[in-house]
Amino acid sequence: MTTFLGMPATAPRGVGHLRGDQPFPRAAHDALGNSQMRRNLRHATTTIRGKSGRVIAELPDWQRLRDAGSAIKADVMSRLPELLIQLEARVTGAGGVVHWAADANEANRIVTGLVRQTGSERVIKVKSMATQEIGLNEALEDAGITPVETDLAELIVQLGDDKPSHILVPAIHRNRSEIREIFLRAMPGVDPALTDDPPVLAAAARRYLRETFLSTSVAVSGANFAIADTGTLGVVESEGNGRMCLTLPDTLITVMGIEKVLPTWRDLEVFLQLLPRASTGERMNPYTTMWTGVTPGDGPQNFHLVLLDNGRSAVLADTVGRQALHCIRCSACLNVCPVYERTGGHAYGSVYPGPIGAVLSPQLTGIEDNASLPYASSLCGACFDACPVKIDIPSMLVHLRNKAPHSPAERAAMAAAAYTMSRPRLYASAQRAAKMARIVGRRGRGLPPPLSGWTAGRDLPEFPKQTFRDWWAQR
Repeated sequence: MTTFLGMPATAPRGVGHLRGDQPFPRAAHDALGNSQMRRNLRHATTTIRGKSGRVIAELPDWQRLRDAGSAIKADVMSRLPELLIQLEARVTGAGGVVHWAADANEANRIVTGLVRQTGSERVIKVKSMATQEIGLNEALEDAGITPVETDLAELIVQLGDDKPSHILVPAIHRNRSEIREIFLRAMPGVDPALTDDPPVLAAAARRYLRETFLSTSVAVSGANFAIADTGTLGVVESEGNGRMCLTLPDTLITVMGIEKVLPTWRDLEVFLQLLPRASTGERMNPYTTMWTGVTPGDGPQNFHLVLLDNGRSAVLADTVGRQALHCIRCSACLNVCPVYERTGGHAYGSVYPGPIGAVLSPQLTGIEDNASLPYASSLCGACFDACPVKIDIPSMLVHLRNKAPHSPAERAAMAAAAYTMSRPRLYASAQRAAKMARIVGRRGRGLPPPLSGWTAGRDLPEFPKQTFRDWWAQR
């Protein structure tokens, strides 16, 4: 075992899906040119927002539930090592096996090794952000093992050789016509007369997956929650594919981020009310599957839990940034974000897109590897208002912007501003001089070179005819 709790190492390079090929501004510029994707996103996020808003309005104690969720998560972060050790003891006592993975490389080695031990050449998978984060599918394929995604949206992404663009709805950037084309091109045995009617598409996926469910002996899942005092794991989903994967195979391997642990069943009660309303706009998840270790003659007879760090200890070490670990992957922040709605998820370069990705990914990888993501926001605050556990994403974005590397010119400009603002006479002179910027600037709305780069995308506020200092001096 090479993992020790509290070891603040960031996620390794060259494996997984936390780093993009290009900075966010460049990727966003390209995405803005895809009008079809923008229409798909606008329609989908508007629909989800409407459904979510209606069911949230039914609860008179929604804000108190948010407070409770936030408090529970803060408590978990304050004693995470203790809770994880308790979870390990309970899972082991119930017949499961616990593995500790320091990073993506170690987690992939553990999972591929466990699958090889079974002799299976194929695994069925429940939708899991953690396995996407570490690039498990690629690791399994390199080992000669075929992973089959059973969530409909994940299946669309897999068959289309695509990448997910949303935490909850990975294929949100696709419309039904595009999905039909993907099925016709890549799904074995599909009817050539397939239409783009949603029930017809779902039926085609069901036929394709049914034989796979019944003939595959190994499943890989994530976990929405784990209960420390009983060793119970839980997955919530809407299609039933997760229930099949979690009950039919002989071997179940669960990869779970260490932040997903909860102290007690009573704490889970809060999140089973928060999560479905904030994510899918449902009062409860259609399928909630809970299991504790191994039960002879019922369900998988071999259970392995892989506890994944992969940068989470580094996030935990930042007393401000650790709020990102409170996330329950509901995607509510994506659905209200004006930046995400226009650029889509691929522009973020990470399996975690949107506002939560802009604060989580840079911390998991180290800010240098995702330095542009904290700027992928207008700081409007809609994400904070929507978050069911009250993660203060805008404050974290500002915090991470301060930690991001800055160019020498920007550092010099900020140093000059600090020097000027700390000297009253010099600051007063600068205020008077600033009035001239409108005369020499771009159409009176910008600054002259070399400062024009700052105002190329921003309008300067109108300068008052009289400063407060001048007004005060006259009186």
